[in-house]
Amino acid sequence: MARKDSITKLRGVLIHRRDALRKVLAGDLSMLKTLRESTSGDVVDAALDSVQDELNSQLAEVESRELAQIENALEQIRAGSYGACEGCNNNIPMARLQALPYATLCIECQQEVEKAGIDVNNPVDWARLFETRSADSELTINDVELDV
Repeated sequence: MARKDSITKLRGVLIHRRDALRKVLAGDLSMLKTLRESTSGDVVDAALDSVQDELNSQLAEVESRELAQIENALEQIRAGSYGACEGCNNNIPMARLQALPYATLCIECQQEVEKAGIDVNNPVDWARLFETRSADSELTINDVELDV
């Protein structure tokens, strides 16, 4: 199968996934509004609702990010640049595009980005949150009490 035919099929897959994500996100947001309006019960119910709201919010964030990547891939198809690696400008192998239709990097460039610790889709440096040694670890409770 020619690359162009494969890209045409992937376009259909991307559109289908985009439409599904839009419906899910619309449902998630309306469900959150409904849940907030109908809050009743005790403290445990409120805590469980809060946890569920947080999980739904995180899931919606992941789905929104995927939706943005799909929209970007569809725009690249329209522009005729779909399937070209943004790192080295070589063609991304069809096997990779079939596995991850909104991939923007070939495997080699993706590995380099991951080694460097850069997430092109999420520029937040999460690694710094998990540093094992920080200046705060040297503080004692007496240091904090003196500042008050």
